[in-house]
Amino acid sequence: QVQLVESGGGLVQAGGSLRLSCAASGRTFRNYAMGWFRQAPGKEREFVAGISSSGGNTYYADSVKGRFTISRDNAKNTVYLRMNSLKPEDTAIYYCAAAPVILITAIGYNYWGQGTQVTVSS
Repeated sequence: QVQLVESGGGLVQAGGSLRLSCAASGRTFRNYAMGWFRQAPGKEREFVAGISSSGGNTYYADSVKGRFTISRDNAKNTVYLRMNSLKPEDTAIYYCAAAPVILITAIGYNYWGQGTQVTVSS
């Protein structure tokens, strides 16, 4: 069992930066790949970034490549999403999730956090 709690969301102007954190409980965190997803009003949940259990492999959606960076600290049971050059279209609720391997679809992720709101003003 893994419980996930996101933090770090907020309101930021376009061009600004935020760092999201996702704290996990449980000793098995290091065994899971982690993903960040987002869901904007009226839209489906979409993959943003993923990282392997060791942190050695990462994967990004084309829409955030070059602007967002996913990382993890297994000693702290935490995964991060650094978001730079934010755009209004990045506005969404951001969720972290855990899966056996990196997946770019929500199906297959076993555990989800409650989400944190990110709002980017123009």
